[in-house]
Amino acid sequence: MGNEQKPQQKMEFTIIKNDPLDGDKGFGVGSISLENVTPVIVDVEEQTAYIEIAAMHGRSKLERSTKFLPTREESANGKQYWLIWVTVEYKEEGPYYAGVTACEMVVDLKKRRGYKNFADHVNKMDHSMKGRINVDEMDDTSKRVLAEFLENHNKELWDRSSDELHEALNA
Repeated sequence: MGNEQKPQQKMEFTIIKNDPLDGDKGFGVGSISLENVTPVIVDVEEQTAYIEIAAMHGRSKLERSTKFLPTREESANGKQYWLIWVTVEYKEEGPYYAGVTACEMVVDLKKRRGYKNFADHVNKMDHSMKGRINVDEMDDTSKRVLAEFLENHNKELWDRSSDELHEALNA
């Protein structure tokens, strides 16, 4: 029994609210807080946008029953959606939309097949959390839908947001 090794501590991706370590620099330091990030889905065909919190963990209504395949061609008959990562930050004047990034999803609900680039979704969420604006891949109609949604959701946040965001969404 002397050869038994103590199991190593397992480092997991941890979502936390606030800082439970309160200055402790021990195990778990570097955990990421997602409390200011909200996923928004833009339905390109229907020209609608809505908040879908379950998308934070890849469990949105669209994603739950869909098997995602590695190539777009395998879901060619699917509908196009945009998953938008919206990060709210605070400045002296108040909260504002700081980071807004868009990721494509194609979903064929009848066949329960779809396409999304998982790495792109993770990277774009990270970019949003870092305050970047990246909606270049979106079509103009979807940008307009997103701009209207963000403005109608909270006009004050929209008004305090950067000119870069307004210009990127052609608003």
